[in-house]
Amino acid sequence: MNTTSTLHSRSCLLLGDERSAVSSEVLELSADEQQQLVAGARDLAPVRGLTHGFYKYPARFSPAFARAAISAFTQPGDLVVDNHMGGGTTLVEALALGRRVIGVDISALAEFVATVKTTLLDEDDLERLSAWAARAAKCINIHKASAKLTDYAELGYYKHLDHASRWRIRKGIEQTLHSVQRVGCERLEAFGRCVILRTAQWALDGRKAPPTICEFRERLLYYAGKMIAGAREFSVAVRNCGGSSDLRILNRSAAGLEHEPLLRAAGVPRLVLTSPPYPGIHVLYHRWQVGGGRESPVPFIIANKLDGAGSSYYTMGDRNYPKLKTYFDKIRASMASVAAVADRRTVVVQMVAFSDPTWQLPRYLEAMEKAGFVEAYLRTLRSQGDGRLWRTVPGRRWYSDQRGETPGSQEVVLLHKKR
Repeated sequence: MNTTSTLHSRSCLLLGDERSAVSSEVLELSADEQQQLVAGARDLAPVRGLTHGFYKYPARFSPAFARAAISAFTQPGDLVVDNHMGGGTTLVEALALGRRVIGVDISALAEFVATVKTTLLDEDDLERLSAWAARAAKCINIHKASAKLTDYAELGYYKHLDHASRWRIRKGIEQTLHSVQRVGCERLEAFGRCVILRTAQWALDGRKAPPTICEFRERLLYYAGKMIAGAREFSVAVRNCGGSSDLRILNRSAAGLEHEPLLRAAGVPRLVLTSPPYPGIHVLYHRWQVGGGRESPVPFIIANKLDGAGSSYYTMGDRNYPKLKTYFDKIRASMASVAAVADRRTVVVQMVAFSDPTWQLPRYLEAMEKAGFVEAYLRTLRSQGDGRLWRTVPGRRWYSDQRGETPGSQEVVLLHKKR
């Protein structure tokens, strides 16, 4: 029996026939829409297309899944909300399909990445960025001086960057950052910073030994070219759907969203599509691991943002806290805010994983029920396993309490409607 089947069996044994014991709904989708949603959720192709490759944000879900969910549950002009937007996959796909969209995240790094990925650029902008990338590559020279960003250095953001094996990459980052600050346009500077961010992530995150400075220079040009092409593709897609993007990005907690004037003015969301932090699973959303596991806040230097918080701030609670009480309290508060702005037509679609689904999945469903939602199902999956849409994710870069293929490498799509 494979891992996915085992996980389904464990869920069924634990939950019993819970669907007959509590209120539940079957979503009215065509067979075609259901098939596309299932195929999108289980799509294991590398993330690519539009602006999705701008940054490797942890736990991002497949653009194919986001596209299928948006197409199935909304029409052009409908409002889509992602209250834990992370790297902005929902936002990019919603805009490219002509939907209005609001994204929310407590991380300033997520706000930066999502903003750059959803910025519309014209051909003049893209030509200026190409010219900047060529200049930036030429300015990378370990024999020339570079100036530390003193404010960040004093705050400790340079931690682990001055090591003998990493100072060259640190110098290349500084030199390209000083270059992009001279672009003279805020949105183009942000795009250039994102090019540097993606290049530095490739050079430092998860590596024991960084590349050479020549490889760093070549990779900067490579990512600049790919990202400029992606920005062109995204801008064309959005303009083909109406000419301009209707987007709001909020850097704040998802709890209390019902009091946010921008959200209240936007009206009732037709779809809430999100992937919240995973209970019991350690994910570094805000920092990189350099030199074999040392945490570094260098992404915030490049993005020109401030961190100032530990990992539990971004994962909604310490994973070692007994029974994850803080996490489940926060997910209930977050989703209760969604319920406050939703109506009976709103569909909530979440991609979630668990370090131990045998007890965490029932707790999660309980939190959703207390927030004001009832679970819903796809008709085509109703008689299969526990009736939910599961998928296996290979090559996870985070850890649960065990190694190898753990429950943390399994994700489930949870569907809900307002009770």
